Amino acid sequence: METTDNEFRSWRKAMLRGVLGRCAGCGRGPIFGRYLKVLAVCEVCGLELHHHRADDAPPYFTMLILGHILVPLVLMLERTAAPPLWLHFSLWLPLTLILTLLLLPRIKGALIGLQWANRMHGFGD
Repeated sequence: METTDNEFRSWRKAMLRGVLGRCAGCGRGPIFGRYLKVLAVCEVCGLELHHHRADDAPPYFTMLILGHILVPLVLMLERTAAPPLWLHFSLWLPLTLILTLLLLPRIKGALIGLQWANRMHGFGD
């Protein structure tokens, strides 16, 4: 159920719904039709989603978060065990790829939820 323009929209609730891949307005309908393809309209409440502007922010935040998690782990392993280079590659490359693919749609959904909550980019009309 979509809210009217003068109702408060909780950014926390909207971002959580986005992280879960749900519509920011109703929390029931899916936000993605495919991996990162946002549906034009929510199938449950009819909220128009096509005018979101997530653009380059989700990959940027994904790199920022994973960089702050993985780089210290790589450095700690190197300092404590000094494993061969092939072990670094076989450990960190797949882990980076898997975490990126898991995190990217969740961050994109959260950003779309934040835009909805703040009535940005057409979500306020």
